[in-house]
Formats: sequence, structure tokens, C-alpha cells
Amino acid sequence: MTYMAMTASSQSLHFFTVASSQECTGARSSFKLIPFKNCHGANLNLASLGASNGEIACHLKVGSLAYRKYSVSPRSTKTLVQLVTEKENGKAVAFDFNEYMQSKGVAVNKALDKAIPLEYPEKLHESMRYSLLAGGKRVRPALCIAACELVGGTQDLAMPTACAMEMIHTMSLIHDDLPCMDNDDFRRGKPTNHKVFGENTAVLAGDALLSFAFEHIAVATSKTVPSDRILRVISELGKTIGSQGLVGGQVADISCEGDSSVDLKTLEWIHIHKTSVLLECSVVSGGILGGATEEEIERIKRYARCVGLLFQVVDDILDVTKSSEELGKTAGKDLLTDKATYPKLMGLEKAKEFAAELASRAKKELSCFNPLKAAPLLGLADYIAFRQN
Repeated sequence: MTYMAMTASSQSLHFFTVASSQECTGARSSFKLIPFKNCHGANLNLASLGASNGEIACHLKVGSLAYRKYSVSPRSTKTLVQLVTEKENGKAVAFDFNEYMQSKGVAVNKALDKAIPLEYPEKLHESMRYSLLAGGKRVRPALCIAACELVGGTQDLAMPTACAMEMIHTMSLIHDDLPCMDNDDFRRGKPTNHKVFGENTAVLAGDALLSFAFEHIAVATSKTVPSDRILRVISELGKTIGSQGLVGGQVADISCEGDSSVDLKTLEWIHIHKTSVLLECSVVSGGILGGATEEEIERIKRYARCVGLLFQVVDDILDVTKSSEELGKTAGKDLLTDKATYPKLMGLEKAKEFAAELASRAKKELSCFNPLKAAPLLGLADYIAFRQN
């Protein structure tokens, strides 16, 4: 059976042609990604994918069954996937990315609330819950769950690890906002943790979240998951946080403040270790828990590396193009601290081009997976690329 899937973002439509033959080694299914840069009167970009005109003509003939055209607002981050089968009564299935993220966010928030109840010592747990339940996009948990589901797992299998990723992320934000770090007063539109609970409690709340993240994976993960997979996830997370991960990236970031000699290679190292590694760990851990092959793990890891860098490039762009009210945090901090950023080293327009390239590369890494199962990860790439805060 051959079918067609379509995703729509604010700047492009992407069509996937899927065949029953295995075009990628070890892949569960296969399809070719053909980007249509312009939704109306599209221009095909064939050279970069090595596709021939014959292939395209064949695919278009196979996919000549009626498909619905979607009008997408320039500000929309909605991803739609439409499957058209060759069955006479084939039904189109639409994937609503916003609805997906909302449903995952509700499930993650419920699990986080349950994982860390308000108990003695109250002030510490209030501080932990204040930042952990303050909202946020829940990108890392969503990546973890989506990657697990991509390779045949379920949300329930991934949820404890997804929560752990958010705990680690929250810890990094609490510590990042401290006066000895970035000295920020606002996070997610609210006073930062140390402004509410004091620096000493904020530091300890971050430490407690860090510690509990590992405990939660070990204790709360379903007993149906083999112990070697859980151990591997814990090992991945430990490596992600340490000197070759979040901590190393943060130290390098601080050390490079005001250093005019910082180049793009150094900046990339900083952001891979400060930002990308936790996104990578989220995806890889979800894949491990879902039973992914080593090849699949490598593919989704490369996807997450691109998405992680994309997140930081967009963050740098927003810092110089948006107000504090729009961002929900202090804007222009990078300029004030003379930090190296992508707009500073590349220029704003080049930084935007680099972001688009990273989004494209991320999507290509998913080309050997079932397109409907990959839809959340494809949508997350677009969401990060086009986010406004």
C-alpha cells in the first residue's frame, strides 16, 4: 500500500510519499521528503534530496487521489498530517499539533504535580513546585514521549522519564537565574525562584529536583521496561548533566562573557552542551524506553541535535527582536552582558537562515519513520522554529 502524508507549517508544505518497500536499513517504514517551499504554486527542491523527475511524477500519480488544501496563518505553528490511502473508503486523518502539545502538557503537569507533593519541609517543596509547575512549553517531556511512541512505545512508559527531563530543565532555569549566574528577575512572566524564596532555598530546590529526577526514573518507570533500558536512561541523563553536558556548557558560557574572540565553533560547543544535550537526552531516552534499534536512536539523536541548536538560535533571535512582555523574561540580556550570540556573530538575517537550515536537517533525519508517528516530532521542529517566546 502506498499513501501520502502532508505537513503544513507557516512557511512550507512537506509531502511524504510512503511505500511498503524498505528503502532505509532497519526502518519500520520508508518515505521520501519532498519540500514544497511555497504552498501556492510550489517550487520543487529536488537536487538536495537526490530525487529524479521520474520519481516525482510516479509519486504524484500514485498520490493523485484528492487531498485537502489547508490555509495556514503566517503565525500558526499547527502541523497537519493527512493520510490518503488507496482504499475506496479511505479516510483523511488530520494531526493537530497544538492539540497534541496541549494534551501532553496536561498529562505531564498532572504527573509532575503528583510526583512532588507539598510536604515537609514545606518551604523547600513550595520552591520546587513554584518553578516546576509555573507553566512552560513542556518541550522536553513532549520530545521524550513522542520519541517513545515513534518506535512503538507508549506515553505511560515514557512519562516518569519525561517528568525527570522537566525536573532537570527546571533545575537549570532556577540556577541560571541566580545573581551569581544570569541574575534574572523574571521567568515565564513571574518573579524568579530566588526572588520569591531567597537564594539559599532556590539553590537547594534546584539540587532537590536534580536528585529526585534520577530517583523518579528508577522508582516510577513501569516494571515492564527491562532494567537494562532503565539503567541506560539513567546513565544518559547523568552524562547529560555533568561536565560534558549542562554544567560544562554553563561554565563555558559564563567564561566567554565579554570575550570578543569567541567564534562560531566555540558558540556551537556552548549551546550543544548547554541546550541541545537535554533535548537529545529526552529523545534518546524515549527511544530507548520504547525499544528503538541503535540505528533509530542515532537518527533521532541527530534530529534532536539540530532541534537543540535551532532552539538556541531562535532564542538568540528573540532576545534581540522581542520585548520583555512578549518573552515573559528580561529581553536584551545577552547584549547587556556582552554574550556571544548567533545574531551577533552571523548577523540577524544569516541567523534566521541558519535556523531554517537546522529545521530542514532535523526533519530529514525522520525520513525513515512512519510519517504519522513522526508527525509530533516534525511539528516540534516547526514549533521551535516559529515560536514567538
